[in-house]
Amino acid sequence: MKRHLRTALTAATAVVLTAALAAPALAAPSDGGHDATRQAVRAAVADGVPGVTMTVRRGHGTWAATAGVGNTQTGKPRSTADHYRVASITKTFVATVVLQLEAEGKLSLDDKVEKWLPGLVRGNGHDGRKVTLRQLLNHTSRIYDYLDDTGFQQKYMTADGFMKHRYDEASPEELLAFAMANEPYPESGESFNYSNTNYILAARVIEKATGSDDYGDEIDRRIIAPLKLTSTSVPTTRVTLPRPSSRAYSKLAKTDTGPTYDVTELNPRLAYGSGQMVSSSADLTRFYSALLRGRLLPPEQLKKMKTTVPSSRDTSRYGLGLVDRKLSCGVHVWGHDGGISGSNSDAVTTEDGRHSLAVNFNGDWSGSTDAIIEAEFCGK
Repeated sequence: MKRHLRTALTAATAVVLTAALAAPALAAPSDGGHDATRQAVRAAVADGVPGVTMTVRRGHGTWAATAGVGNTQTGKPRSTADHYRVASITKTFVATVVLQLEAEGKLSLDDKVEKWLPGLVRGNGHDGRKVTLRQLLNHTSRIYDYLDDTGFQQKYMTADGFMKHRYDEASPEELLAFAMANEPYPESGESFNYSNTNYILAARVIEKATGSDDYGDEIDRRIIAPLKLTSTSVPTTRVTLPRPSSRAYSKLAKTDTGPTYDVTELNPRLAYGSGQMVSSSADLTRFYSALLRGRLLPPEQLKKMKTTVPSSRDTSRYGLGLVDRKLSCGVHVWGHDGGISGSNSDAVTTEDGRHSLAVNFNGDWSGSTDAIIEAEFCGK
């Protein structure tokens, strides 16, 4: 799930953040060389982010840093071990499981969605008989994003709607109904249209292909347990975050003004396979490093995952749940970002998996994770 809202902090919150900026909590580096990254982390808080937590993994060493606050009321700092909602980073986990199933001969990327989910993708021009699993994973399906539906936005993404419905539970079919009520995106070029609906469907395909009651069970068994990602989970309807964690803040609006809301508690099931997971920066660096180093997929499937199409950004291309991003210094990093109410995250690694970064903001309206990535990998 992706949502990026930018605006200024309220005056009361800004007072707390000013104190935090005066003495940012930055962990000492294990191997040095992170001065530009430190400055970028501080700049994000100066720009209005309540707090930042991040981890860098390079070779066998790690470096972690925090700045700002995890609670604007108490001034409690963020922790380098914070759990947070990773939103669309979930998509890489889902795509990895689909590719594992292909390697096992349980499905093909060329299978039509209709084969696995008969009759589910129909209405207003949508037709699951014409969409492949590959097109779901690289967002070329043209299937409408349920988050773009005005009814969904009004019910769940406005301030009044969020406060009333933040604990709601909706089935995947109910979420898909929001998408099917709209026409597919028009064809243009490679027809890339980022759509969270694609990964609702991909998660359902995992369940059908494995017989699991929940796609999250497959992520647990195939990725979380083998990599010992002890801070990573696919919560079902748990509305709170595991400890340690920080509060999460949002404007719940598309304007640059207005109050700041504590949105820490919410039902992540509304994101399902498009953005339901919780993790930590340390776990995310471990995951992406393992993925790019071939620990989770055979070479053939990893090659397919890294086969990209042009995305909506000139500096990046989209593979199968994996983004290839070209930085200003020419370095390529692979990973994914994610935004959900109160949380913006980014996790990337170099192609050899030896240099990884994961960062989280506990506010969704300000700051730039791009600047932190540029600082770490390009030194600026």
